[in-house]
Amino acid sequence: MKIHVLTLFPEMFPGVFGSSILKKAQEKGLVDIQVWNIRDFSDNKHKQVDDYPYGGGAGMVLKPEPIFRAVETITQDRHPRIILMCPQGERFTQARAEELSKEEELVFICGHYEGYDERIREYLVTDEISIGDFVLTGGEIPAMAVIDAVVRLIPGVLGQEASHIHDSFSTGLLEYPHYTRPQDFRGMKVPDVLLSGNHKKIEEWRMEQSLKRTFERRPDLLEKMELTPKQKEFIESLKKKKETHQ
Repeated sequence: MKIHVLTLFPEMFPGVFGSSILKKAQEKGLVDIQVWNIRDFSDNKHKQVDDYPYGGGAGMVLKPEPIFRAVETITQDRHPRIILMCPQGERFTQARAEELSKEEELVFICGHYEGYDERIREYLVTDEISIGDFVLTGGEIPAMAVIDAVVRLIPGVLGQEASHIHDSFSTGLLEYPHYTRPQDFRGMKVPDVLLSGNHKKIEEWRMEQSLKRTFERRPDLLEKMELTPKQKEFIESLKKKKETHQ
């Protein structure tokens, strides 16, 4: 996969892209990440890329010319997904990460200042993505988050191919609890079922724990799931327990 990032602050990215899983993915040749300075595509002698909004108002707006020129130069005759990082965009989800991980090339546009010239949205980008209902200084941190979520799903990136399958949201549920050594830490013990060696019981326990954690923390996720009769029965038992303690 090729990933391009258009930004006014390329110095923000080396630490993230040069560490951990993202670094290993690049070393393996599974992803090629390039960061581009939007100012390099400005035809203004002062490298200006923003201007005051028509109609007045506070803040500065990113001009269309350098953004269009950057995307056209980078992609040439190719037509990859052009992703605008924007608080007005669609909420980013694990499902969207899985979808994007199947693409061969992605371009991320990181805005700053007050916003983008509307023609960038209307005529250039294919997707607008938000990482939540809050506003950051720019699109750089959201782009890093999305790229990290996408790259780790590319086959071969993670050491164990099944590592991401049980991640929170991958199954529609929050992930079950994990334990490691020591077995007994200050009187806090690992659940006996995980030490039993009975893989069927362990899987049942993990599913119940995922359901329980989702029910307690993100019940809205359960509304979107098609639960099995056994899962529904377990959720009903959790509801009764909750009602009893209220």
